[in-house]
Amino acid sequence: MALILLTAEEGGLRLDQFLAARMEELTRSAAQKLLEEGRVTQDGKPLKKNGKTASGAVYEVELPDPVPLDVVPQNIPLDVRFEDEDVVVVNKPVGMVVHPAPGHSDGTLVNALLYHCGKSLSGINGVLRPGIVHRIDRDTSGLIIVAKNDTAHLALAEQLQDHSLYREYRAVCIGGLREEEGTVSAPIARHRTDRKRMAVDPNGKPAVTHWTVLERFRGYTYVQCRLETGRTHQIRVHMASLGHPLLGDVVYGPGKPYPGLAGQCLHAGRLTFRHPRTGALTTVEAENPDWFEAVLTKLRRLV
Repeated sequence: MALILLTAEEGGLRLDQFLAARMEELTRSAAQKLLEEGRVTQDGKPLKKNGKTASGAVYEVELPDPVPLDVVPQNIPLDVRFEDEDVVVVNKPVGMVVHPAPGHSDGTLVNALLYHCGKSLSGINGVLRPGIVHRIDRDTSGLIIVAKNDTAHLALAEQLQDHSLYREYRAVCIGGLREEEGTVSAPIARHRTDRKRMAVDPNGKPAVTHWTVLERFRGYTYVQCRLETGRTHQIRVHMASLGHPLLGDVVYGPGKPYPGLAGQCLHAGRLTFRHPRTGALTTVEAENPDWFEAVLTKLRRLV
């Protein structure tokens, strides 16, 4: 049972939209189903599906038990850039989902890792996310670090927490950035009405992105971004907040895809971490994929 206390600003919203925005684990259709089944109540009385929220109200949400997913090993080729008994670093292609979820029960990085590593994966994140220390979006390519045992997982998670795990991305954004480098320090939270999106929000979690211009084109800028924190969609949200969304980003950008891109032009190209067993500073790199280089070639021809 989850309790939700509504703020003064949250009155008058559609109940299903509000629930999906407030509860990360719910889609809008799932929220509608809970309302239909009488699982959302106020003072013990079920709320109507087409109702509106009331400022200051307290809602009780009864969530059904999760349906377990059968996560099976799959022989999916992996571009492994580093591996030993504790850690494996994979260069993830565009289009691959990191872990199973409703709508993506197989073909994920986790399915491939279970085949590649066998039982040598940390169990800290459970059966759905074994070994997964951090994530990158489905349509973002590049490096992701995975722990093979719990000791390594805890050590790497600590580096994420204290910002010592260095993560560098390369991206193409729309428009010309005025400065050569800068920092976006703006908290990020789930969008209040669209749960598929994130947004800069003063009540969100702290988020810091450092960016540097690598190359300028007519109407576009090639940048390097370094994450100090790791919020969902952080680079995409922060660059869009500057008025320079990423090329191909249909969620935070113009709303239409760019020819030759499956999603946003964003690649995780470098990771530096302290090895969880030896303490040695370890750097792993992944060159831009062919599709990224093709975009840069095309932009260099603009006059």
